[in-house]
Amino acid sequence: MKVGDRVEQLLKIENLYKTFTIHNLGKHIKASQNINISLNKGEFIGITGKSGSGKSTILKCIYRTYTTDEGSIWYESKKFGLINILDISERQMLYLRKYEIGYVSQFLNSMPRTTAKEIVEHSVLEMGYSKEYASQEAEKMLGHFEFDRELWDSYPNNFSGGEKLRLNIAMAMVKHPRLLLLDEPTASLDNYSKEKVKELIKQLKIEGTTMIGIFHDIDFMEGLCDKKYNMQAGEFI
Repeated sequence: MKVGDRVEQLLKIENLYKTFTIHNLGKHIKASQNINISLNKGEFIGITGKSGSGKSTILKCIYRTYTTDEGSIWYESKKFGLINILDISERQMLYLRKYEIGYVSQFLNSMPRTTAKEIVEHSVLEMGYSKEYASQEAEKMLGHFEFDRELWDSYPNNFSGGEKLRLNIAMAMVKHPRLLLLDEPTASLDNYSKEKVKELIKQLKIEGTTMIGIFHDIDFMEGLCDKKYNMQAGEFI
């Protein structure tokens, strides 16, 4: 990626390879190979494929919870300018996760003895906003997903799978990130809750958020995605 490419592109993945080694078996598993993605600002890319085809690996490499074997992940940061995510320091990566890049996984990892409202508030507070503003934004987001008010001050460890997933989405979307990575965001949601997620995705697109989403639900993607990719055995087909 060249400096002149920065005008429209927010993210560009070039020749990404990621393998996993099972040491006791002496095996190498190709999770993702020869991945090339160009993502313009405000675009939404959807990736489909069977479980185990390597879809989530791409998102985890972008978020740098996985290291890579080969390739580059170019990102235009608001603070750092054009950077290769694979080469920046851990401190810079932590900054990006805090202020610029959001990640929605299928699983909720929350702090113990922290209420649902406090979890969403924390996402806003860590960006430097006031307690009052964080509380207002948390209430808006919890209201959008129609959490019963009695759940706002409850601990999520007692929530259903669908409720935990909705809370996960609320935590990421309340920050209005520049780049949002969605790893099966509707996996355990009913149709009504899926529509609530779709409404927020559409709103984020209007605001200019750039997104990559992994979905099994092909119907959900209709009308949302600017580009679609299908993965099989770690490669786009």
